[in-house]
Formats: sequence, structure tokens, C-alpha cells
Amino acid sequence: MRLYTYKTDKKGKEIVGVGDSEGKFIHPLSSFGMEYKSVLEMIRKMKGAEWELLKKSVNERTEGVEVSDVILCAPILQPAQDIICLGINYMDHAEESARFKKLEFDGKREYAVYFSKRVNETVPPEGVIPAYEGLVDGLDYEVELAVIIGKDAKNVPKEEAFDYILGYTIMNDVSARNLQTRHKQWYFGKSLDGFTPLGPCIVTRDDLPNVEDLSIVSRLNGEVRQSSNTGLMITGIADMIAELSSGMTLKAGTIIATGTPGGVGMGFVPPRFMKKGDVIECEIEGIGILRNVVGD
Repeated sequence: MRLYTYKTDKKGKEIVGVGDSEGKFIHPLSSFGMEYKSVLEMIRKMKGAEWELLKKSVNERTEGVEVSDVILCAPILQPAQDIICLGINYMDHAEESARFKKLEFDGKREYAVYFSKRVNETVPPEGVIPAYEGLVDGLDYEVELAVIIGKDAKNVPKEEAFDYILGYTIMNDVSARNLQTRHKQWYFGKSLDGFTPLGPCIVTRDDLPNVEDLSIVSRLNGEVRQSSNTGLMITGIADMIAELSSGMTLKAGTIIATGTPGGVGMGFVPPRFMKKGDVIECEIEGIGILRNVVGD
């Protein structure tokens, strides 16, 4: 099953929708007799029996409005908390990051690197990533698999970690490399307004059982920049959840971005960053394509 936030026209209000596993049709949640106002509210308030009933009902419908006929919003418009991110969680990205910073890299990554990303509002599919000309020199892209926590998680054993996941989506962890370098940390350079494209939907866990064996790709103006597999993450999803929940409560609706593979703009010699007018596409097998344009 797929969870959407969408509009029927540009001036319309956001509608919570659900869709079939193949991502062809979309149905307003209200058509199933459910009146949750947002996907985040669904995640936080829906009970297990309601989820099972909804999945069954969606699968029984043979037609609906085609996804291509609506305007997609980011599935979670306003995250309740900062997004938890994993830094340098693919070895090839760790290497290019060290090269860009002119640092030695010994090829080892014993512990996960965690940081947070402030998000006032996520950017929808086809939405604009601001260029911030005059402030940002080094506007970069990072395709990432994002995990959506489905129920409060605390002290979760590794073998039970996937039971706490609702589903998955795509995030572009847009980054201002000059701000990261200047401030010697990542928070500001990754948290500017418009730096979190998210979508096109949330695919529930049962529809992506092989989540750690998916193609993950980014394309800038049609040119493949990143091409990897989620199986190459250094810290796996279960390890992330077990470690994080050992010291903090991961509330339902928490978004965990699992890191990006090599091929980002700063990894080229010389670097090849995004500029106004560019189109960036982030694609993960089984989820879809998150497409955005760089603009004002």
C-alpha cells in the first residue's frame, strides 16, 4: 500500500490518499470512512486493525483516480521533529567526502555518524529547491532512502526493529557545502528552507520486504550521478533503530534518512554542483522518482 498527500488542483487543499501497491491509482482516505487530516496523524493515531482493514480495502478496489492526474505533495508536509540523518553511510561517499575536505580516510567506519536536519516544511515532487544565490556556493544533492517509524520505539532489540517501521520514502538531503565547511558541522548547511524534498509517497513495509537490496540512483539533467544499492549501507536499518532507541524514544512519524552513496557533486574533481534551472531526479526501486527543479 502507498500513502499520499495530494491536491486535485493547485489552489485546492491537501488530501490524504492511499494507493495500490503498483502506484497506479489513488483514493481519498475519506472514501474508506476514515477522516484523518494528514498522513502524520494517520501514523500516530491509526490502530493495527484499521491498518489491516485499509490494506484489504485498497487491494479490493480495481480502479480509481490515476496518480498521474493529481498534484502530489510531500507525504509528510511538516515533520513533528527534526529528521534524523546518517552521515557517510556508504563507503564510496565516505571516501569522496574525505577527499573534498582534504582529510585522510583509513577506510574504516566503526560507528554510525548521526546528525539532525531541521525542516519547517518539506518540498513536494516537482517542487522548487531554492538556489540561495549569494549565500550558497556548492549546492549539492543526496538521494537517500528514508525510513518512517510507525509506532513509538524505545529499547528495541535489533531482531524486532522492522516491526516498528511503517514504510519508506525518498529524501533528497540537499546540502550547502560551503556552509558545512565554514561552520565545521552540518546542521545549518542542510537545514535551509527548501532543502528537504520528500516523496513521492510512503510505501508500506510489507510492500518492500527487500528494502536493503534496492537500486538507488540520482540524475542531474538526465545524467546519472549516483548509482548504487541500499545493500551497501555501512550501518543497516535494524542497527540504526536498535542503537538510536537505546538512548532516545523514536516517536511514531519519526523520519530517519539512511545516508547517500557516492557520486554527489562535491565528489567530482573539480566539484560539479547544482545551479538554477537544473533538474534533479532521485529514484529508488519500488518507491518511484522524486523530481525537483532548482530555482529562486
